[in-house]
Amino acid sequence: MTYRNLANKTRTSQNWRDGKKYYVNARSGDSRRKKSVSIWTLLLSRRMLRAYLYLIIGGGIFMFIGIAVLSRDLPDPNRLINREIAQSTKIYDRTGETVLYEVFGDEKRTSIKLNEIPDYVKNATIAIEDKDFYKHGGISLWGIFRGVVLRVLSGKSPQGGSTLTQQFIKNAILTPERSAVRKLKEWILAYRIEKIFTKDEILQMYFNEIPYGSTAYGVESASQKYFGKSVKEVSLAEAAILAALPQAPSKYSPYGPNSELLFGRQHYILDKMAEQDYVTKEEALAAKNQKLVFREQENNILAPHFVMYVKSILSEKYGEKMLEQGGLKIYTTLDLYKQTAAEDAISERMPSNQSRYDAWNASLVSIDPKTGQVLAMAGSKDYFGKSEPEGCVSGKNCRFEPKDNVALRSRQPGSSLKPLVYATSFLKGYTPETVLYDVNTNFSSDPANPYEPHNYDLKEHGPITMRQALAGSLNIPAVKTIYLAGMDNVIDVANDMGYSTLKDKNRFGLSLVLGGGEVKLLEHANAFGVFARDGVYHPVSVILKVEDKDGNALEEFKNEEKTVLSSQVARQINSILSDNNARSFIFGSDNFLTLGSRPVGAKTGTTNDYHDAWTLGYTPSLVAGVWVGNNDNSEMKRGADGSVVAAPIWNAYMKKVLGDTPIEYFKDPDKAPAGKPVLDGNTGGEITVKIDRISGLLATEFTPPELVEEKTFKDPHSILYYVNKDDPRGDYPKSPQGDPQFNLWEGAVLRWASRSNFASSTPPTESDNIHRPENQPQINVANFSEGQTISSPNLSILVNPQAPRGIAKVEYSFDGTLASTASQFPFSFNGNVSFLANGYHKLTIRACDDAENCSSADFNLIISINQR
Repeated sequence: MTYRNLANKTRTSQNWRDGKKYYVNARSGDSRRKKSVSIWTLLLSRRMLRAYLYLIIGGGIFMFIGIAVLSRDLPDPNRLINREIAQSTKIYDRTGETVLYEVFGDEKRTSIKLNEIPDYVKNATIAIEDKDFYKHGGISLWGIFRGVVLRVLSGKSPQGGSTLTQQFIKNAILTPERSAVRKLKEWILAYRIEKIFTKDEILQMYFNEIPYGSTAYGVESASQKYFGKSVKEVSLAEAAILAALPQAPSKYSPYGPNSELLFGRQHYILDKMAEQDYVTKEEALAAKNQKLVFREQENNILAPHFVMYVKSILSEKYGEKMLEQGGLKIYTTLDLYKQTAAEDAISERMPSNQSRYDAWNASLVSIDPKTGQVLAMAGSKDYFGKSEPEGCVSGKNCRFEPKDNVALRSRQPGSSLKPLVYATSFLKGYTPETVLYDVNTNFSSDPANPYEPHNYDLKEHGPITMRQALAGSLNIPAVKTIYLAGMDNVIDVANDMGYSTLKDKNRFGLSLVLGGGEVKLLEHANAFGVFARDGVYHPVSVILKVEDKDGNALEEFKNEEKTVLSSQVARQINSILSDNNARSFIFGSDNFLTLGSRPVGAKTGTTNDYHDAWTLGYTPSLVAGVWVGNNDNSEMKRGADGSVVAAPIWNAYMKKVLGDTPIEYFKDPDKAPAGKPVLDGNTGGEITVKIDRISGLLATEFTPPELVEEKTFKDPHSILYYVNKDDPRGDYPKSPQGDPQFNLWEGAVLRWASRSNFASSTPPTESDNIHRPENQPQINVANFSEGQTISSPNLSILVNPQAPRGIAKVEYSFDGTLASTASQFPFSFNGNVSFLANGYHKLTIRACDDAENCSSADFNLIISINQR
């Protein structure tokens, strides 16, 4: 139904009868009473409408007077290029003694006539900035309504809806302040300029005046700066790049940290040009795939990735014009000594990583956890290096992209996110001593979509504490822990700790704990600072102070903090991550996660198929995080895990910057027990008993000693048998089967117990029923008696043994030495005893059945054999 039809359907006329209001359906003519309102209410409503009308008229008069007043102070549109002298902006390190970068005030500007600018340069700019440029009179009422009214109504912050003319005024004439008064001035000037100049003249002024980044003003200067050639020679792909820059030159700079945003905006512009019929879709696609080579940036920047990050932040706050020409003095948090150490640690290790593991890039961030101040930021292995491989196109398929600041990129963290998950579980009431079964488990109840993660070593470790699981970075217990902690709780804690990439709770599942989300190295390192500082979070900061050209402070650093973890939880994590012995069963005792006698908490991470490798580590006063991988997310070689390719870089940096500084120690957590066995390190009840090996029953005094074995019986259950996951310290669950994961975990534990010969039933209660006195054999000797004298070397003994289970063997021993065994009827002894010296000897006859029920009879005998 169209809006017109809808209006016709509901339009009504009004009738008045007896001081009441009635509605008559205007379409059908049928009258029906819908609602009655008192005449006094109606009169009051009329008064309110009249008041609103006066208010609108008064407001219009006030605005007219305001416009008149403002107009007197506006610049003369006929003298547009009367600009203030630009002054260079300087960016310093934290000491204020070293200039990291200077934005020179002398602008590079080369004027060019409109007819010398290629059509696709003009069309690209118009397509993205103001598609109705040739239709409006300087102000787009629809743009204002859409950017202000509609956005405010939808709960978003307003946008200016600026036309190309307004943008020219904002950048060439007015200050970049954001206020209603400045916006009103902009509208007035736009209207005036449109009355004085033609559209082509305005467009030519725009292309000669607009800032394109740094000292490049005007499209010709920008083309020379970025491509090393005149704008007359640029391609369609390059034209789209130039059109992308003016909106936010620092943000979209090809030398800055957001190259992927630049190319994304370029592609968007090309699509817009195709939609508006400036180019064909085929031409747009070809331009997207064109390899672009940017002119090398001047090598006059210290800590370039950090500097570009600072510039992007300040350009958003103060505007490009103020940043580039305002003569600002920017004192940053950067520690130049630590920055040099970071760059050296990367450059020294990367050749080996590249040759052995096909790992082409690395990034390191170091932060002061007491303040959140960034002390070092190496966004790549070499800001001034060459992209690899040579054939990568427009920032794509590049294993190494030098200008790309990976510290600000979203990458999968692998196991390095596990401390966050375990910390959340500790907040909930679990403990480092909580016992989990590290056994192969399918966590999905959907047979068509199983989820069965495995440990790095592909082994099962049986019952293990959370402390051991985190220290050894075991995957299966980690997945169980994130389930116990609760996904929503983990995301909430992540947000409290400063992660900006983990806000959408619906995106993630149990695999988040193994790196199934993305984080930024800068935020990841700062989050580890929460552990270092006893649970206190400090926002990331890169600015100490900003002064204007007259020395007035525009902003200064304030140490903001917020407690996001209890000190007990932070200390529990520190205790685990700093315990090298606890991790040695997986990593070995000799690894790159230690700093000699200096306590340090450290955690590695590696994603599936070796796309990303991480090491995060800290002392109470210093945090450093290292990422190693490839910009295009291509795989490194197998074995390129965080402990191998990232930890050595982290170790080298920390050793260098900590040097012989005083050793700091983490505070120990409280050791109070939780009061529930499974939370305090016990898997449940167990008992060790002596078992008869043949019957499997309890051994008795009649059980032969060689058949007695000690056996420990455990009744293995998953933790869900003992706890309600949402109230782990509460009562035991009455129906643990109600938990959706119970049967999956319980079945996996029982299967492991069976495979591992791990007793999984209660001990026997009955005693050995085989080895009893009545089952003992009876020995009857037919031809031998006590004290008999043997005078012949050949001895024959006839026995007649009997037993309820039958006779299995009869043994004959002389003086305790076995001489013969008879295993079949008639079980007699026939042998030469000349080996016995003349004199007294003891004969022992022992008869046994098949269950080792045995009896024996002893006889003294005298050997008297004539020795010749």
